[in-house]
Amino acid sequence: MLDTKLLRSDPDAISRNLARRAFALDVARFRAIEDRRKSAQVAADEVRAARNAQGKKVGMAKARGEDASALMAEGEALARRLEGLEKEQAAASAEFDELVLGLPNTLHESVPDGRDEAANVELRRWGTPRKFDFAPLDHGAIGEKLALIDFEAAGRISGARFVVLKGAVARLHRALIQYMLDLHTTRHGYTEVYAPYLVARHSLVGTGQLPKFEEDLFRVASGDQEYFLIPTAEVPVTNLARESILEAKTLPRKYAAHTPCFRSEAGSYGKDTRGMIRQHQFEKVELVHIVRPEDSYAALEELTSNAEQVLQGLGLPYRVVALCAGDVGFGSAKTYDLEVWLPGQQAYREISSCSNCEAFQARRMQARWRNPATGKPEPVHTLNGSGVAVGRALVAVLENYQEADGSVTVPEVLRPYMGGADVIRG
Repeated sequence: MLDTKLLRSDPDAISRNLARRAFALDVARFRAIEDRRKSAQVAADEVRAARNAQGKKVGMAKARGEDASALMAEGEALARRLEGLEKEQAAASAEFDELVLGLPNTLHESVPDGRDEAANVELRRWGTPRKFDFAPLDHGAIGEKLALIDFEAAGRISGARFVVLKGAVARLHRALIQYMLDLHTTRHGYTEVYAPYLVARHSLVGTGQLPKFEEDLFRVASGDQEYFLIPTAEVPVTNLARESILEAKTLPRKYAAHTPCFRSEAGSYGKDTRGMIRQHQFEKVELVHIVRPEDSYAALEELTSNAEQVLQGLGLPYRVVALCAGDVGFGSAKTYDLEVWLPGQQAYREISSCSNCEAFQARRMQARWRNPATGKPEPVHTLNGSGVAVGRALVAVLENYQEADGSVTVPEVLRPYMGGADVIRG
């Protein structure tokens, strides 16, 4: 959520920033709502004062033994008038808050201009794509030859955009998770978290998925209980700080969590329909930072570097891209994408997004820290990033480590998790 004080005092500045996203802020509407709220508040304060004065007159009249019925009737009329003004004020405030929840985050000044992904800026590359002496297959064809990836069975069980992994490929998938968790907790200083996969509506409002992106979520209802399957571990893990005031000495907090993720992929029809790139259910190892505001951009670089080291350890070529204004996500002020090389597509594909949300989520969650300089609670800054998406890492390993005979070499760092196996064969 944006700073409502700034939105009320200088909506034009907010409008100029959001225009970089091609988002049109209706400043006139915000001002009209705020004028209604202020007018109702001023009138309510005047009526409240008059009602209080009237109450004193009633008390004095009764003390003198006089008939106070006329004064009491006037007081009741003032009370009814006050009730109406308070409802008007509350309605204007609710309309204002509803509109604010639909506004994306303001962008950091360093975010490059641009309308879509074509304007994203490549910052660096690591590794050189392998030159094959045979025509490399994509992961679907590799899995088919190994008979260890089964989309047909998944389709019979659940429908499109699901997969069944078997044998050594299922173990490779698990090995990737264990490798990432061990790397982040032992070398990068993250605290491992096991978090709920079902969350309440307010948790998704807190991290910004609701109300705007409800169609992208899977909703689960049982009687009068409502839950949502998490689209990312960012949701439960970031909400660890909700409705809290954190002491400065406890910051930064760095969490790593492995969870399944569930997404309806609304609006993605026709995109990546074959294979494991875009699934309804997939796994991630998510990284979350909760930090002091002045530390958040250094934390963004650290988080991105931590995700990069996963790919470096696996020996997977990748590039880092700064997203342009039109491609940055709703809740982010600045985002870096890591894109891994996939020989089967002859293209770099996203495997991690690392974002600084600044105070946007913290305001929605009421997540604060006590600033020693002021002694007052202030919003923390929150960051999140995939460290990394497990299914896409599996895809990248299968495609980059495939051999001409259909086998797949196991990356050295994963062999301890594979019982020492160095190759996967059908």
